[in-house]
Amino acid sequence: MRGVITLFILFPASKPPAKDALIKSWSKHLLALFGIHLKINNPSIVPNTPYLLASNHISWMDIHVINSFKPIRFVAKSEVERWPIFGWMAKQLGTVFIERGNSRHAIQVVGNMVSALGTESICIFPEGTSTDGNSVRPFKANLFESAVISQVPVYSLAIEYFDRKSGLRTDVTAFIGEMGLLESMSTILKHRNLRVELTFFPPSAASPGFSNDRKWLALHSHEQISSYLAL
Repeated sequence: MRGVITLFILFPASKPPAKDALIKSWSKHLLALFGIHLKINNPSIVPNTPYLLASNHISWMDIHVINSFKPIRFVAKSEVERWPIFGWMAKQLGTVFIERGNSRHAIQVVGNMVSALGTESICIFPEGTSTDGNSVRPFKANLFESAVISQVPVYSLAIEYFDRKSGLRTDVTAFIGEMGLLESMSTILKHRNLRVELTFFPPSAASPGFSNDRKWLALHSHEQISSYLAL
């Protein structure tokens, strides 16, 4: 309800910096409600100029976790737009929705991303689906084309959720299979003792053998994240 009120009353009259502050505040409040503590690794490498962020994907909560650190626009699957409350909120926050398996729509989305990357940063989940967080599925390269055209750097992000008592990775937040949003929310609320870690990696251009090619960018980002999670 706090998020809905913020979007209805405060957002329309707010300038971009104020909107980011509202998003960050609300996202941090949401994490607190769900008992999730946030830890950021390498936060200083994230620039204030536009960039493309490629992340592994575990939960619908990922978006709010990232926004609680540094608000950013997202590309999400079209199903999210139909979610109660959260779908509407995602739309108001400028989320770009993509139809999975529709190559023609993907081309249109890349065009929209190129326009946005002129002034804003965008986060993508190139696996195309969520996982339990223990491994990373191959990254789809299509959306990386937006960074090639826009000539913005590509940063990678590894997301991990842990049980604060055991210190071990947990799949409590995993939004997979036929699980519904309300079921997932209920599961997380029953385990209000979690920690989420965001680990940022240097931009792809800083790596040996850099190639400003979407397939190379996707593979490099995937290797950065999957190698880290395998440790």
